[in-house]
Amino acid sequence: MIDTTIFQDKTAVYYTLGCKLNFSETSTIGKTLKEAGIRTVRKGEKADICVINTCSVTEVADKKCRQAIHRLTKQHPGAFVVVTGCYAQLKPEQVANIEGVDVVLGAEQKGELMSYLGNLEKHAKGEAITTATKDIRSFSPSCSRGDRTRYFLKVQDGCDYFCSYCTIPFARGRSRNGRIEDIVAQARQAAAEGGKEIVITGVNIGDFGKTTGETFFDLVKALDRVEGIERYRISSIEPNLLTDEIIEYVSRSRAFMPHFHIPLQSGSDDVLKLMRRRYDTTLFASKIQKIKEIMPDAFIGVDVIVGTRGETEEYFEDAFRFIESLDVTQLHVFSYSERPGTQALKIEYVVSPEQKHQRSQRLLALSEEKTRAFYAKHIGKEMTVLAEKSKAGTPMHGFTDNYVRVELEHDDDLDNRLIKVKLGDFNEDGTALKGTVLR
Repeated sequence: MIDTTIFQDKTAVYYTLGCKLNFSETSTIGKTLKEAGIRTVRKGEKADICVINTCSVTEVADKKCRQAIHRLTKQHPGAFVVVTGCYAQLKPEQVANIEGVDVVLGAEQKGELMSYLGNLEKHAKGEAITTATKDIRSFSPSCSRGDRTRYFLKVQDGCDYFCSYCTIPFARGRSRNGRIEDIVAQARQAAAEGGKEIVITGVNIGDFGKTTGETFFDLVKALDRVEGIERYRISSIEPNLLTDEIIEYVSRSRAFMPHFHIPLQSGSDDVLKLMRRRYDTTLFASKIQKIKEIMPDAFIGVDVIVGTRGETEEYFEDAFRFIESLDVTQLHVFSYSERPGTQALKIEYVVSPEQKHQRSQRLLALSEEKTRAFYAKHIGKEMTVLAEKSKAGTPMHGFTDNYVRVELEHDDDLDNRLIKVKLGDFNEDGTALKGTVLR
């Protein structure tokens, strides 16, 4: 039993880098500390504890993590500093040597952060506490409310895929998950708190069930029955794990939205082989076609990496043409970053930074074209929007079931409500459609 009396009236500041899963986990850490009597620091206050949850998906991410640690230690002198997350797991000693850091916790220790606070006395030198990747076994549940209206529900962690460019299996360990029974209970609690929308998160959520003998499809059906939750969104699912039965179920589901996020990474079969991905462009195209056949207005977001080792000019042009041919809504474009210890470093052909930039810009322009065309098709339609709170005097925003962003006149009474809206033309900055509330 942890003696929490020393934590009464102590304050904490939280800083998160990286993915939605990290934000969800930080929120859970914050809830745990709050229950022990530690409140979140107010603006202008000096915190007693700094918790930094890190990312390591690129070298830039590593740099941002170091910058965040330096910044927070200066802003909160004397605070007890805990660093966790992917960067902490991959490079614990490097992080521990940063001035001001007291404890570095790996993936296995993150869920037990309270146990490592001690009496909050600063350490003479940072202490790194991690577990070898092959021994990471625990699953730390998390269901957190975002800044606006939606909750983020963690259902799975880790990955068994070991793609040639990726460090996530080393940072988060093997694929593991919670039990459907427990996850459904978390969704019910979110509904009891007034939550209406849940985003299902994880590292490789389609792989759900490895540790419990269940399936992601089982989970989808169970969550769909939770009363009070009006909308679910699947944050990201591998194309080879997005089965036809899942697609068909979503099309007739009570609460699963016609909104998919599917990582492609490259539209070249040759590059996909170099990446050690588990599908080809034919399979990917068939998934898009299946979705659009039964849900013509579905929003489909696609991840693409440019400039990986081995991506010749010819391969990129093949990829661009393939992506151009897809009936998708938006591209999330990432520039390849060299990661120590990955198999991609054995590939000889290296893409220059200038070429990466040019390729990124071409794909971003294509993405904007596709998104604008998708939005334009909805002008004049009547749709349901979940409104999100905004600052007084500024427009409100919300999303339709198929993730069209809608701008609304400010009205606090609309916050976190599902409302019927008629969609008009684009707003001034072109990022949303104007909506008129139908009363």
